[in-house]
Amino acid sequence: MNNKTKNAVVTLVIGVLFLALSIFCWVKAPDEFSYSERRTLAKFPEINAENIASGTAMSNFETYTLDQFPMRDTFRTVKALISRYALAQKENNDLYYTDGHIASLDYPLDTSSVLRAASRFEYVVSKYASASNNIYLSLIPDKNYFLADSNGYPSLDYSELTSLLLENCPSMKYIDIFPTLSTDSYYRTDTHWSQDKIINTASFLAEALGTSIPSAADKYTAHTLDADFSGVYAGQIMLPTKKDRITYLTNTIIDSFTTHDYENDKDIEIYTLEKADGPDPYEIFLNGPISLIEINNPEINNDSKLIIFRDSFSSSLAPLLAQGYSQTILVDIRYISPDFVGSFVDFENADILFLYSTSVINNSITLK
Repeated sequence: MNNKTKNAVVTLVIGVLFLALSIFCWVKAPDEFSYSERRTLAKFPEINAENIASGTAMSNFETYTLDQFPMRDTFRTVKALISRYALAQKENNDLYYTDGHIASLDYPLDTSSVLRAASRFEYVVSKYASASNNIYLSLIPDKNYFLADSNGYPSLDYSELTSLLLENCPSMKYIDIFPTLSTDSYYRTDTHWSQDKIINTASFLAEALGTSIPSAADKYTAHTLDADFSGVYAGQIMLPTKKDRITYLTNTIIDSFTTHDYENDKDIEIYTLEKADGPDPYEIFLNGPISLIEINNPEINNDSKLIIFRDSFSSSLAPLLAQGYSQTILVDIRYISPDFVGSFVDFENADILFLYSTSVINNSITLK
């Protein structure tokens, strides 16, 4: 076969491929949701004179075609593989894969964000706290803290972040949980920690707060979900990686809890197992992102109360920590303004814990 014929065959094959993909793109029903990216996909844009004149029609149409491209996840995986193994790129979509874990390039340190977080925390303290309260602060390191330096990736200065936050939160006693954690405390494909790997962390926190909880693994029954868990990072990096499994812990104390969701004014289960089949199985812990939750522990016959200002990491930690209190209240000021919290929460004689991941502190625009 001469070069002219080869070129003609290649051109024909590529043309047929693009024609087939174009036809498939138009005839297939649009996908509504991307489970790998955990987001709603763009719908066909409204076409009218105003949108055409403003240019939004074509911009929205381009977004629609990118979202609805046939075999989109397959092509994203091919791109990620080429970038990593053919082009030797060390990261993809600001993520990197090393030591069996996917981690985020959470860099550099945003001092203005840290100061904003401190300001929001101190606002809560000034508005609600009194001499009857013990006030604590604890930070959850991103797993980048354990992986970046040893593998040649940039990392924010966690010591500087901690020092800056503490300097501007003078009302709080710091509880350092960094030494209780390691890379293995976290899911391989997700940002969060795994509940069965943080029993010692919860016990350490409880002791620092002046209470106690069961600290040995044999004091719990571990239940592992049947399905593999692909965390949020897996759908962003699109590399073949070893999947996780989600394990949740029970015992007679946790089983006795009653839990109320104030955002939706209903009782919920401490573990919402139907969420295991949803786009984010981590939401089995306390039913996912909810602004205000109350956990009551009938095994503690006193008036002890813990109020946790928190992010999503506390969804899996709280069932463990709540064993040490009669009542535990979780407040997520990413979803509720601090000004409204007092309408639901009585702060008198409560321990108050601000427990946040360093990622939220470094991106505190999410705090109301």
